[in-house]
Amino acid sequence: MTPSLFRAGWSMVFAVGILSCHSGGSASTTDTIPAFNKDSLIASIKVLSSDSFQGRRPFTPGETATVNFLVNYYKTLGLEPGNGNSYTQDVPLVEISPKAPPTLQFETAKGKLSLQSLKDFVLWTERPDTVLQIERNDVVFAGFGVVAPEYHWDDYAGLDVKNKTVVVMVNDPGFYDSTLFKGHTMTYYGRWTYKYEEAARHGAKACLIIHNTAAASYPFSVVTSSNGGVKLHLDTRGSNAYQLAAQGWITEETARKLLIASGKDSSLLQQAKHTGFKPVALGLTCWATLQVKEVYNKSQNVIAKITGTKYPDEYLIYSAHWDHLGIGQPDAKGDSIYNGAADNASGTAAILEIARVLRSGPKPERTVIFLSVTAEEQGLLGSAWYAQHPVYPVAKTIANLNIDVLNTYGPTKDITYSGKGQSDLEDYLAEEAKKQNRYVAPEDHPEAGHYFRSDHFNFARAGVPSLTADGGVDAVNGGIAAGKQKHDEYTEQRYHQPSDQYDPTWNLDGALEDMQLVYGIGQRLANSHQWPAWKQASEFKAIRDKTAADRP
Repeated sequence: MTPSLFRAGWSMVFAVGILSCHSGGSASTTDTIPAFNKDSLIASIKVLSSDSFQGRRPFTPGETATVNFLVNYYKTLGLEPGNGNSYTQDVPLVEISPKAPPTLQFETAKGKLSLQSLKDFVLWTERPDTVLQIERNDVVFAGFGVVAPEYHWDDYAGLDVKNKTVVVMVNDPGFYDSTLFKGHTMTYYGRWTYKYEEAARHGAKACLIIHNTAAASYPFSVVTSSNGGVKLHLDTRGSNAYQLAAQGWITEETARKLLIASGKDSSLLQQAKHTGFKPVALGLTCWATLQVKEVYNKSQNVIAKITGTKYPDEYLIYSAHWDHLGIGQPDAKGDSIYNGAADNASGTAAILEIARVLRSGPKPERTVIFLSVTAEEQGLLGSAWYAQHPVYPVAKTIANLNIDVLNTYGPTKDITYSGKGQSDLEDYLAEEAKKQNRYVAPEDHPEAGHYFRSDHFNFARAGVPSLTADGGVDAVNGGIAAGKQKHDEYTEQRYHQPSDQYDPTWNLDGALEDMQLVYGIGQRLANSHQWPAWKQASEFKAIRDKTAADRP
């Protein structure tokens, strides 16, 4: 975006915001939650998702435009800088990009099986080696690639995979058998990031995940658009942690070809879904080549704050990721800009609107932080860096309320969230929903593992009670069937595609209600001295308990 275009876009948004401070906007649904302004929200979404922002990818002019937009918005609202005298926090990253398409081949008793990049597989590396030659190594099928003592499950039991390629299935056993793990609700063991981490802990050379659309909750096109080109990682120079030489995905059809070539069939995938499965050496060898180049640079989180009047050293964090995928593979219409209007220009605009409303009213008793994080699409990197290098002590951070993708299809009777049974925040959510005559519904797609796919997860891992309200599915107009249809249409037709653009036909009335609900939780937290707790069965409770003595 040219400077003049940036100034024009920002000026338009802020002018709408100033007017909304006096216009009242949409009607409030409770006595304690002020109105939010739809025009102000839309103006920010339109600017952030415009072609001139180039898809808001870190390390591009789109990042510069986005960070400038956010900083200037906060400055003009009168919010304080959130990192000392700065509105930004440096996030050191390394950009690793392919210099040529990766190659992946398997050798079987029947000969060589060559695969086509982005059609049959996606492969990348986190190692910044200019040329990475993965020499012939044995291939092992290790079920789901899970080691979960609490569920009496170990796909690596008695298995030596050092310097071998591990092939595993996506999701966890509970997806196929409700009596296992948490049933249809994905655990972290089902998340693809975990599978690479576990393979690395066992010294594997590479790990390939077998894609399945239902189990992954997204089509293979999402895998290719997210991982088929330039990727960003946290700069880990100086760390001695072992990294896989390569990690990636293969299609289900490719997996079947490998099984047939090894003298087996898809029944092996069925066996892996049951207790007692033992990993199987496939009798294949694998080799690959990746030629990459690396660029070390710093992206930026944007941080602003409103200092509390009574408990200034206790912190509530509103967060949303500002980034998207940038410019990538063209779609069927030739559009190559991944604008990310819903994901997550909408969430970024939402916390700007919350900041505007909070700034216009009485100051909160606790300090409220507005954190726009980078590189979520690259693996929750901006929030991971903040959680590892917090500007405000984790022990004194009471909660994180995260917003990732607003409802664009109208009001709902319900509200959903991921991570049931984790913290008191879900109880607060139910109480605020009741004020709006709404109810909390079960997560629409618990098998998708959304709790591990948004930035709140990095706060949870640090022990901070965290919540992302996901919007509802029980549409006021059309009921649950209509709501689920809209969710599925978004996943299939817009998610991580150039078609995720602002649409003037969007109905943002439901988004405004959801924002009011989250704001209500925030007001409850920001104007009291209570500390939301983790539920007794939460895996994050012990982390929080260790820091209890450090609270004010």
